[in-house]
Amino acid sequence: MQCMPKLNRVLLTYASEAGEKFYGFGEQFSCFDMKGKRVPIMVQEQGIGRGDQPITMAANLVSYRAGGDWHTTYAPSPHYLTSDMNSLFLEGYEHCVFDLTRPDCVQLQVHAGSMKGRILYGQNPPELIKEYTAAVGRMRELPAWITKGVIVGMQGGHKAVRDVWRKVKEYDVPLSAFWLQDWVGQRKTSVGWQLWWNWEVDRDHYQGWEELVRDFKACGVKTMTYCNPFIVPTDKKTNRQNDLFTIAQKAGYLVSDTIGATYMIPNTSFEAAMLDITNPETRRWFKHLMYEMVKTGVCGWMADFGESLPFDCCLHSGEDPATAHNKYPEMWAELNREFVEEWEQERLVEKQKRKLQSPVDSSRKAEDFKDSDEDDDDDTLVFFMRAGYRGSPRSATLFWEGDQMVSWGANDGIKSAVTGLLSSGVSGYAFNHSDIGGYCTVDLPFIRYSRTEELLLRWMELNAFSVIFRTHEGNVPKANTQFYSNDTTLRHFTRSAKIYKAWEFYRRQLVKEAAAVGMPVVRHLFLHYPEDKYVQTIVYKQFLVGSEILVVPVLDKGHTQVQAYFPSGDVWEHVWTGHQYRAPATQGLKVWVQAPLGYPAVFVKKDSWVRQQFIHNLEKENILEKTW
Repeated sequence: MQCMPKLNRVLLTYASEAGEKFYGFGEQFSCFDMKGKRVPIMVQEQGIGRGDQPITMAANLVSYRAGGDWHTTYAPSPHYLTSDMNSLFLEGYEHCVFDLTRPDCVQLQVHAGSMKGRILYGQNPPELIKEYTAAVGRMRELPAWITKGVIVGMQGGHKAVRDVWRKVKEYDVPLSAFWLQDWVGQRKTSVGWQLWWNWEVDRDHYQGWEELVRDFKACGVKTMTYCNPFIVPTDKKTNRQNDLFTIAQKAGYLVSDTIGATYMIPNTSFEAAMLDITNPETRRWFKHLMYEMVKTGVCGWMADFGESLPFDCCLHSGEDPATAHNKYPEMWAELNREFVEEWEQERLVEKQKRKLQSPVDSSRKAEDFKDSDEDDDDDTLVFFMRAGYRGSPRSATLFWEGDQMVSWGANDGIKSAVTGLLSSGVSGYAFNHSDIGGYCTVDLPFIRYSRTEELLLRWMELNAFSVIFRTHEGNVPKANTQFYSNDTTLRHFTRSAKIYKAWEFYRRQLVKEAAAVGMPVVRHLFLHYPEDKYVQTIVYKQFLVGSEILVVPVLDKGHTQVQAYFPSGDVWEHVWTGHQYRAPATQGLKVWVQAPLGYPAVFVKKDSWVRQQFIHNLEKENILEKTW
């Protein structure tokens, strides 16, 4: 009897209603409902443009498939939740496809010899999200320090940073941290300014690094930095202290090709090697590098990349790289989380030792000890990631949405940032945010995309209602309008930051809720109004913060009004005018609302406990004046 060949494909087909909407699939930037689509689940760079033209075509001309497509994403997940309250997820890491093109059925296709997954039960979206996140893991509670104010993203060295810090203080901006991604030094490449991926402080670029960090800390400001799982040759970096590439190469810490040589991966104008984090020794070595970074006073960092594991590489573990490709972002998150927990445990032990060694002060009151406990928040580290897969929320402390274009585009601009935020929230990414103003800038003779002042100001208003309020100068800072460019941008930045500050009390509750049951801070209306047919069709035009605040952002150039939709059942109050809107019992209500710059269309439930405190905080900041 002839042996049957080993199977390498498994297909599962089952019935679906024609009107059933499919949500989730991780972080998806172009669509919220995937019915009618064929959705591949493959970790990859999202691309430049993703269908928005002419930039996608231009990117594809420069480099094959560099423009991406509607489905390309850093953080997919083999998971969905439907309008009929059906939900499932697959448990493997193999490439898979959810084929939703037929109206009457769904077909799952897995590139493997077996398929394993779970079907979830729940009567409403919150129940299904709770079940899903209980199975795959939830994000831990964010510390209060990172959600209390602005995170300023800066490049340019110590003088540039101090100059901007001076402006931030002058305008009384509520400030949490400075995120200095170029702490390792900068290099000029074909796409603008990038970083030296040699994980040590560049002491020419940041002279007196420790002094800068101490000065920040003295003012209650945290320092955040940057790292990724790549190492680059540093022959052309004359001021390096350690040649980390050579060290890692000799020790066998890097991903290799099929003949055992270091696998070099192209990135714009240079090549880089990827950490083989299936090797326990690699993990120990890289955690030591992170220790050297954090011991200078750093409290957080961007843990970038993780999407690029080659399909034809060789790994220390011997596992199939085709399977490890989707798993790598989870391993990268686990490595960062391991370090975070080890560092925090070390700090806790040190603090306990100091308490035991210090004399007892009988005059101290119970309130003093309570304040001391709250100070422990200062020792909590945060790293934020863009690459992810199903289990990444279990390990990552925060996500950001990657490299949006500095544009109004629906596939890769400000609109896509909303879509990505809402879709990822369905799949367990409870804490997520975008770069204010976008990142990807193109400054070439034949095509130009640069951040305009209007786009920046509207993105500030948008992100005033995300869990994190963080700026980025973009890959070509001089081509972009920055928050510190002029008095107008600084005043608007301050106003948006104070709006963000005004709902901090509610944000803290939502952060706790997310850690407990998996509900995202920013939510699609479907999560609370699942029966509303119009709500089921919304992509990016409006969203909820928790269940009590409704935001209808301006996402189009030159617009000063938006159409808001109010589902039946609640009375919503316009924050700036006090006007109240209540939909009829049988259908929702659509209303055009004025939204000039500085006054985003924001509503709060009339009878909500959040309303009184939110309005009070806005009044206290002197930003609630009504102008119409």
